[in-house]
Amino acid sequence: MGEDGRVTDNGRLVLAGAPIGQAGDVSPRLREALETADVVAAEDTRRLRRLTSDLGAEIGGRIVSYYDANEVARAAELLEVLQAGYTVLVVTDAGMPGVSDPGYRLTRLAVDAGIMVTSLPGPSAVTTALAVSGLPSDRFCFEGFPPRKQGERTRRLAALAAEERTMVFFEAPHRLAASLAAMAEAFGADRPAAVCRELTKTYEEVRRGGLGELAEWAAQGVKGEITVVVAGYVQEALEPVIEDLVAEVARREEAGVQRKHAIVDVAKAAGIPKRDLYDAVHRA
Repeated sequence: MGEDGRVTDNGRLVLAGAPIGQAGDVSPRLREALETADVVAAEDTRRLRRLTSDLGAEIGGRIVSYYDANEVARAAELLEVLQAGYTVLVVTDAGMPGVSDPGYRLTRLAVDAGIMVTSLPGPSAVTTALAVSGLPSDRFCFEGFPPRKQGERTRRLAALAAEERTMVFFEAPHRLAASLAAMAEAFGADRPAAVCRELTKTYEEVRRGGLGELAEWAAQGVKGEITVVVAGYVQEALEPVIEDLVAEVARREEAGVQRKHAIVDVAKAAGIPKRDLYDAVHRA
């Protein structure tokens, strides 16, 4: 430890979970870390100052911005700080660093350099939405933001059609209706889902229903921070109707439609993965 009592032989990277809505969700450990860290790397320095003001806390070290546009360059700079033996605290606007927010690149550099990496666990929109969705939470996957471009989004969701785990997505409010409609197309309009808006905030809302119903609701306009939870694919639900779908493919083939086109059309209309119907047709 140096003469100032803060520098150590080895630096330390601390990833801190910030409140997703209520400043009161800050842990005592995060308050202490804000006051004692040598450098606080914040996704938005203005929001960080608002948070510390709400807490009545004082930041003791240097504040630097650390966001998407400067993440690569800033991560290299912060690695030098860590290698000099200082403590760097990373705080994003809300939730955990590295979860659809800056943090991964610096963490990777620190790990590769043998720097200690630790966390101050805190709120996360992913697990909060999962908990209140009412959907199975024993197995789930986080898929981040769906692609913005329609074609890429369609391909990504099609690849998830047979995913059996509950899926969690982030989405911007102005793209929510289009994404829910695309999910209804890929997963089926009746697939259970929940749209969680403004979690833990004053106007928190959780809207539950089928994807088709939720897409119609979102088309009227939605504001705020959005997390979408979608139930996984349940194969057992298909067994009573798969024979009917195979028969429908056969009828279309007899009418002159190529088999692969018939399978695609029937699977799409039924809201099931085309691979499942393809396998059933060939087994039959």
